[in-house]
Amino acid sequence: MKEKAAGWGTATDMLSQERTAIVTGGATGIGAAIVRALSAAATNIVIDYVGDPAPARALVAELQGRGCAAVACEANVSLPADADRLVAAAVAAFGRLDILVNNAGIEARYPFVDTPDDVWQREIAVNLSGPFYCSRSAAKQMIAQAHGGRIVNVSSIHEEIAAPTNAPYCASKGGLRMLARTIAVELAQYDITVNNVAPGAIDTPMDAATIANKKLDNELLAEIPLHRWGKPEEVAGLVLWLCSEAASYITGTTVVIDGGMMRQAGSL
Repeated sequence: MKEKAAGWGTATDMLSQERTAIVTGGATGIGAAIVRALSAAATNIVIDYVGDPAPARALVAELQGRGCAAVACEANVSLPADADRLVAAAVAAFGRLDILVNNAGIEARYPFVDTPDDVWQREIAVNLSGPFYCSRSAAKQMIAQAHGGRIVNVSSIHEEIAAPTNAPYCASKGGLRMLARTIAVELAQYDITVNNVAPGAIDTPMDAATIANKKLDNELLAEIPLHRWGKPEEVAGLVLWLCSEAASYITGTTVVIDGGMMRQAGSL
């Protein structure tokens, strides 16, 4: 049996062990919560963003104010060259890469027959091609380092259950499930684990309109056994755990964090 690469600590031990992590789409929402959780665990952070740099710069300043090492890097993950540049930026800043969190994602709802071509292409590009390109580049760096690594994809319960008017999003997340399973098998020999985290209803700006609509909010809560929205920090805690030694024997799977929604959806 191949020995596991040395140097990975438990979630608690990570507080005293320096690692370098990239979080795509890390400036806001779930991504920002993941950035804060990892940075608190003695992890150097590279925050990927696209467009307005202000949120990423503000988060970098916040982390640096707490004594954490962080940089921001603008990169469109749907472009292979940008994915390579993002990994290169992490290595240039901190000398190594240990963790990749593929969090960047987009969503736009249309009835299937009315879905514009560009919406399909854009969602597949960001939600599926992005993790492919970033994981490929990160894996090359991790293999070269020969110290193992962690790749965690922020997927969705919709990698498993349908969501009418959301065909591109569901297709991209279903593809992400099989991408994680497949590359997990290939990368296991290098002690690189690959897993998905599948959130259900999480209280983020993306869902602000639903939360503000009392009727829609109540209908959604009725589908959740725990009868509440999840918190970004709860997703972040799960990601942190998957990056720890406590989860070192877990690879090629999806861990659902949805308050039981998948077990009850449509049953009422």
